[in-house]
Amino acid sequence: MSDSRPIEVDVAIVGGGPAGLAAAMALRAGGVARVTVLEREEAAGGIPRHCGHPPFGLREFRRLMTGPAYARHLVAAALAAGVDIRPRHSVVRLHPGGQLDLASPDGTRQMAARRVILATGVRETPRSARLIDGDRPLGVINTGALQAYTYLEQLRPFARPVIVGTELVAFSALLTCRKAGIRPVAMIEAGTRATARWPTSLAPRLLGVPLHLRTQLVEIRGRKNVEGVVAAGPDGTPREIACDGVILTGQFQPAAELVRASHLRLDAGSGGPAIDQFGRCSDPAFFAAGNLLRPVETAGWSWREGRRVGETVAQDLAGALPASTREVVIERDAHIKLVVPQRLAWPQFGAGIGDHVQLRVARAIAGTLSARANGQVIWQRPIDTLPERRILVPLDALPIPADARSILFQIDPRG
Repeated sequence: MSDSRPIEVDVAIVGGGPAGLAAAMALRAGGVARVTVLEREEAAGGIPRHCGHPPFGLREFRRLMTGPAYARHLVAAALAAGVDIRPRHSVVRLHPGGQLDLASPDGTRQMAARRVILATGVRETPRSARLIDGDRPLGVINTGALQAYTYLEQLRPFARPVIVGTELVAFSALLTCRKAGIRPVAMIEAGTRATARWPTSLAPRLLGVPLHLRTQLVEIRGRKNVEGVVAAGPDGTPREIACDGVILTGQFQPAAELVRASHLRLDAGSGGPAIDQFGRCSDPAFFAAGNLLRPVETAGWSWREGRRVGETVAQDLAGALPASTREVVIERDAHIKLVVPQRLAWPQFGAGIGDHVQLRVARAIAGTLSARANGQVIWQRPIDTLPERRILVPLDALPIPADARSILFQIDPRG
């Protein structure tokens, strides 16, 4: 006869990637006894499990590692710290106050946690959401699927693909192809320059892969397998590129299905849960960390953020997290894609996900970024940035008036 009583824990962490595992270790170091990581995959470790190339681990372990080695070290360190890791455990529902519905190979069960940390990460936008015309052949995949094929299943899905996009993950796809003996025929980017920072953007040239800027993927051709793509260059003229696969990279979205189906407030800009500077969601029993909060950061960033949120939750359980008398809402103009956090617990700053506000822009833009409160500019600086580049504004640089109810970040474009 199965036990119908809820599993009781101090903290349940949903997601066993770098953010979730770092939070778990910080909680154990902070004296929290019952810390459980719920991971839906066969093994914990997150996206790095699929990334068979460096650089990982320099900040965390003072060693240069491949993604799988880094993931193994994270899991081993968490287990050594006394963290309970439960693979193949999916959370299917979030309830107020830290109640969770679970599904595992042993069936369904409930879990009652004093606090919950959401760290479910991100996923790339699939073809179905990109509105690409053409046939529906085999061989159109994203970076995660490519890495799973090559590193986990030792399969080579194609030999001469086209890579679409130039975010950092596109260069991860490029390295994965090189390691697997796959030779991309081209890399295409709709923008006027590569999104990833220099010198990463030099990789295609060094590896002999043509990079076509201001080029749109128009159509995919092939009946059974990919036979080619049609791309439109800067002058709009379409031309066919012969290839046997398409790797759609980037355009990440938070894996926020649980949040969307729950009582928690969702932020329209980031696509993840709305939080304060401590990582606290609209239900104070729930916190969030890592790439669920914004697409997309590195494994090292997620690890650091997870650790800080874990430390904060340990303080919260001990009654040491400062109480908030009111909130200051953070708003953004149309030039800004997202802002994290979306509110500040007043008057206590610090701890949590960091001592800054992070912003991302919707398109390449240069001008003046400013923060306004009560109609007055309280902070400003010049910017020249691209989508997916983080913009950090230190909280201690914002002289927020005591009577302010909101802060507006806006960009006045140059020229």
